[in-house]
Amino acid sequence: MLPHRKQTKSSQKREFAMASSNSAVAQPENEQKAAAAKPKRQPRYNVILWDDPEHTYDYVITMMRELFFMTETAGRKLAEEVDKTGRAICLTTTLEHAELKRDQIKAYGRDPNSMRSKGSMSASIEPAP
Repeated sequence: MLPHRKQTKSSQKREFAMASSNSAVAQPENEQKAAAAKPKRQPRYNVILWDDPEHTYDYVITMMRELFFMTETAGRKLAEEVDKTGRAICLTTTLEHAELKRDQIKAYGRDPNSMRSKGSMSASIEPAP
């Protein structure tokens, strides 16, 4: 068996200082790694539906149900907002998804219930505030 060495106060202080300095240096590195690993949020964009006199409420409600999976009630509220204000935000999402939804609105086709309808409704995207 090895003889037990008595630790002096100065050797105890050195060991404590070494242990303290190791943990103090390691913590900021861990925090930096955690901050760097956190994904950045992509900018958000609004999909805007624009009003026109050629399309019916039923057309807007059906389009919102098929393209945005809205309920009939939500689709009706959106149709009323478009009619009253001239535009309505259908969705707020990433740029790529907003572009897809805008293009789907533009490609949706004419309103079969309106004799004046010659094509799809207008839509655009804009950065969300």
